[in-house]
Amino acid sequence: MIYLAPLQGLTGLPFRKAFFKTFGNTIDIAISPFISLTHGDLSNNYKKLKDVLPESNQNSLRVIPQILGKEPELFIQLADTLYQLGYEEINWNLGCPVSRVMRKKRGSGLLPYPEEIEKILETVLSRISNKLSIKMRLGLSNPNEIFNLIPILNAFPLASVCIHPRIGTQMYEGELHLDTLETCLPLLKHPVIFNGDICTLEDFNAVKERFPNISQIMIGRGILKNPLLPDLLKEIRYPNPMQKLQEFEQNLFEEILSMPSPERNKLNKMKEYWYYFSYSFPDQEEALKKIVSVQTPTEYKVAAERMFDESFCL
Repeated sequence: MIYLAPLQGLTGLPFRKAFFKTFGNTIDIAISPFISLTHGDLSNNYKKLKDVLPESNQNSLRVIPQILGKEPELFIQLADTLYQLGYEEINWNLGCPVSRVMRKKRGSGLLPYPEEIEKILETVLSRISNKLSIKMRLGLSNPNEIFNLIPILNAFPLASVCIHPRIGTQMYEGELHLDTLETCLPLLKHPVIFNGDICTLEDFNAVKERFPNISQIMIGRGILKNPLLPDLLKEIRYPNPMQKLQEFEQNLFEEILSMPSPERNKLNKMKEYWYYFSYSFPDQEEALKKIVSVQTPTEYKVAAERMFDESFCL
């Protein structure tokens, strides 16, 4: 099973709709970018929940909303609202490595405090109707922090535990702590989802070989770099992969254009995606340079079409 990782500002509704339109359900489940409890009571604030509103997510990937925060009462209020919207499962973010989040003891910043995590789980799970899964790292500053958390996680009826085998202070850099993950796996009672640095078929096969009991993976940046990756992992092949990538890019551009935001913001968003798309082109730096220089949607469309036309001639 393939999960789409929650990347703030990137794997939201426009991306999920464009992906579904282009590739169907080759991604089985998407975890939404986090909904922060810092907004307060969101029970009636559907503007903040627009990314996961069911009416918006028709013709899109199946989504599980993710919550970021540590306030039990707000967590319960939001979980109840999401349950009323039809979400039988929600996900708790204990993995975000962004410094401003960690400093407030949210995301991976909460991992060194197992007693607080236990108290939150005890309060929340006794009062919500949703299933709860967790996305986490091995720790904040030490990968061994997870060993203090495993007995707590095992004590609660979690749907699954997704582990990115880095620590929060690593952000997305440095080696994965695969030895620590390997030690953890037999100690965990819940299904484990692997997340981290799967960008190619070879990466996927290496994870399968080392962790044969893991049948679920989560991919984020690997899919942004190569949106055809889920098809590749599921042995779906296209006669012209670059043409399929262009179809996805066009669908995504249409979704971004439909957003109620200034034109400049829409262009900047597409340029942000092209930082990843450019990995699919022989001259990545030149591909990105051509896109970054555009100033209008028309210029963007011409530049993108030229990029793909040139790739077809290679």
